[in-house]
Amino acid sequence: MEKQKSPMTLDELKKLRKQIPNINVEHRKSLTFLDRIALWITERIGTMGFFFIIFAWTIFWLSWNALAPVELRFDPLPAFVLWLFISNMIQILLMPLIMIGQNLQGRHAERRADADYEIDTRAEREIETILQHLELLNEKVEKINRRLDERK
Repeated sequence: MEKQKSPMTLDELKKLRKQIPNINVEHRKSLTFLDRIALWITERIGTMGFFFIIFAWTIFWLSWNALAPVELRFDPLPAFVLWLFISNMIQILLMPLIMIGQNLQGRHAERRADADYEIDTRAEREIETILQHLELLNEKVEKINRRLDERK
């Protein structure tokens, strides 16, 4: 008969259990002022609201300079040089900021994944211990039932 591994006791499980830190709080504390600015910009620019602002600005700019009286236009057809310059500057300045913010968000996601893995590993160990205890109890109940059947 093969010897069954004895399940961990509750005290043994408690000794293995250490407090899992709140990854969200730790991540927030690790951010520098510039990191916070980059995240703020990334979170705002990656919205439909920002898209609509840029879209409305572009429609207004192009419509005004195409349809307004010639003496009121500030970026005349066909070049739209000022509009192109401003649009390119927005893109050039925001692209690295968005990438920095996405890197920070990725680092946070990695830390959350590591914490989730630790929690899952701990839960698996605890579930195994519970199952072992249940099997042990089941064996004892079966022995008791056999003894009761023999006495009848």
